[in-house]
Amino acid sequence: MTLRYLTAGETHGPQLTAIIEGLPSNLQLDFEALNYELARRQKGYGRGRRMQIEKDTANIVGGVRHGYTTGAPVAIVVENNDWTHWRNIMNIEPIEGTDEEKRRVHRPCPGHADLNGGLKYDLKDLRNVLERSSARETAVRVAVGAIAKQFLGHFGIKIGGQVKRIGEIEAPPHQLSLDELIEITEQSSVRVADKATEKKMEEYIDKIKAEGDSIGGIVECIVEGVPVGLGSHVQYDRKLDGRIAQAVMSINAFKGVEIGIGFEAGTIPGSKVHDEILYSEEHGYYRASNRLGGFEGGMTNGMPVVVRGVMKPIPTLYKPLQSVDIDTKEPFTAQVERSDACAVPAASVVLEHVVAWEVAKAFLEKFGGDSIEEIERNYKGYLAQLEAY
Repeated sequence: MTLRYLTAGETHGPQLTAIIEGLPSNLQLDFEALNYELARRQKGYGRGRRMQIEKDTANIVGGVRHGYTTGAPVAIVVENNDWTHWRNIMNIEPIEGTDEEKRRVHRPCPGHADLNGGLKYDLKDLRNVLERSSARETAVRVAVGAIAKQFLGHFGIKIGGQVKRIGEIEAPPHQLSLDELIEITEQSSVRVADKATEKKMEEYIDKIKAEGDSIGGIVECIVEGVPVGLGSHVQYDRKLDGRIAQAVMSINAFKGVEIGIGFEAGTIPGSKVHDEILYSEEHGYYRASNRLGGFEGGMTNGMPVVVRGVMKPIPTLYKPLQSVDIDTKEPFTAQVERSDACAVPAASVVLEHVVAWEVAKAFLEKFGGDSIEEIERNYKGYLAQLEAY
């Protein structure tokens, strides 16, 4: 069965909802770990007031019984604690009142989906676009990815991440293990391993905020324990690196993705790009380096998967840009709804979870079964095949 999910809900609506189909039965879920991942998404230096209002908790309302998945669709709800202040404005029933009372939006914000969505769906209240296009939706996507993480963890696959750059401040390289990286970055306000860089980034974010501006950055996800052969070379849409790239680009405000050394590969000779193949009795086939980020020919090669994404600055600014009123067609200065000066640390967490989902989906395609026990048998058989090769 193919693993898939859908989400529904608006940023100021009563809740966000996700339905996951294709999870095997008998997967034990850690609910505390699930909500821990949601809390991670809300942290980070530079976040706005919304993160003080919302304390996200995922409630599973279907597909799980006595702590284990049943094989049925899993339904997840993340309630919006701020809903009480928006109950009338976001009511599904018709309401009376002025545009101001309905909080109608007729002035699109540059960089948002407002105007494009209004034109596409013929909506004269752009709130109908911005409420769904908001990055608030990533809360429930993290919940979905957290379940994927637990599925992968059952098979020894571990996922972590870090912030590589915020604006002009770049984190220095390090030689930390993934376990060490996870432990250290969890204690960092900006999810970097270097304390001096953390301080520089905080000061830089403060400077950007004082100027009424926002800033983006680059985040990285690392996946260890991935077996050889997830994905395929035989069709374009079965290449796992391509599917991961699409998933990363689907995250709100992400404008670029690279795997391994990425764009650097276009600036250096091939001898410094490709990873030499080695063999030992202990490890079997392995690579001398990991410049290609764990992929060759659209398939995992047994090395850690390394994915980076670039997040643009949040478009809602305290020194807003010029736009055009859709009612009067007159220019105006874009209105402010709310603003995070920087959401890059949170974006690092979101990246982990969308990558986790794609790896879990590919894993289940390769070793599919209706129960965890069946998948375990298939996986062990494949590992024996690799060992014999």
